[in-house]
Parts: sequence; C-alpha cells; structure tokens
Amino acid sequence: MKHIIYFLIPVFLLMACGPQERVSKSVFEEVNKAMEAKKLSDAQITQEAMIWGDSISTEAQRLLMGSLHKAVEEKGFEGALEFCNINASPILSELDEKYGVTVRRTSTRARNKTNLPTEEELPILEAYQYNVENGIKNESNIQGIDGGEVLLYTKAIVVSSEFCLSCHGDPTNDIQETVLRRIDSLYAEDLARNFEIGNLRGMWSLKIPKRAVVNRL
Repeated sequence: MKHIIYFLIPVFLLMACGPQERVSKSVFEEVNKAMEAKKLSDAQITQEAMIWGDSISTEAQRLLMGSLHKAVEEKGFEGALEFCNINASPILSELDEKYGVTVRRTSTRARNKTNLPTEEELPILEAYQYNVENGIKNESNIQGIDGGEVLLYTKAIVVSSEFCLSCHGDPTNDIQETVLRRIDSLYAEDLARNFEIGNLRGMWSLKIPKRAVVNRL
C-alpha cells in the first residue's frame, strides 16, 4: 500500500468521488457558476490552491516557531511547553478566520491526541514516512475531498534542528528532566519523543474550500 501511495505523492491529486460521497447541490452550483464566470478550470483551481497552501503553511510555521523561540528565550523550555499547550491552537485558528480555510498539524506521533491523523490524513502521512525512510524527497500534495468541494493540501514537517530535540528528542540525552516532567504532566498520552534530526515530525494539513480559491482568482 505504501509503495502505491509513494508514486502519487509528488503529483497533484484529484481523487474521484466515490458512490458514497454526497455533494451539496447548492455549493456545487455556486462554485460551477463562479468558475464559468471567470472561465476557470479544475486544473487552475488546483494549481492556485497548491500555491495558496504553500503560502499559508509557511506563514503558520513562521508564526508558531517565532512565538516558540520567543517563549523559550523568556521562560525556558518549560515555559515554552505552557505556551504551546495554551497558544498553538489559537494561532492556527486566527489563520483559519483570516483565510477561510482550516489549518492544522497532524502526526502519528502526536503530543496532543487531538492532532492525531484523520482517516483522510493517515495514508498521506504514511507515504511521507515511507519517503523519508527511503531517502525520497517529499513534495507538497493536494487532493479533492468532501465530494470535490474541498481541497486537502498537505506538506511534510521534518525535525530540522537540535532545538526541536529539546522537547521531542531522547528523554535520556536530549530532554532536561524538569522539561520531561512538565511534558508528562501536560500530556499524559504523549507520543512525540525519541525523534532524531531528519525524522518525519508530521505534516501540515489544510482544508481549502474550492469557492475560497475561486474568490481569490
């Protein structure tokens, strides 16, 4: 299964609607009318969504890491854990409202169980993991979901520096004892440890409504 997904990852994916999927007629007609008025094709919308997804995920990464570095400077890694626990979700929610999309991070080794992958996200994460393990470059990916009304954009997140290991590395060698105790107190079901530089940390997952893309063009 993973080998099949790997060949799909580098390209833009538009998955066909299965018989069980139901498309909202009003939304479908609204998007089609807008597409016709602006003479847009599905390929153009998908390409624009990919560009937009790259931009939003980059902004989200910059905001989170910038705020995290600041929290570490002011309060140390224990204080940064408090910051992440309280403020990470609101930062992403602000981007949701700003752009009319849904932005989240997901991982099979999540610290917060609310960030575990959905049924739609899991195969993509597994494909990214396969690529990392086999030295294959991961590319951003996009595919249709919800009957084609929404485009799911994803981008791999890789552990890039020792800074990340201070909270996500080897509990014996990388994470300070006081920090580890705080992790255990905040996240009873933590899976986000024992990472090494170059490992797949997870991925960005953005749900981008087609009509939001059409309105941009």
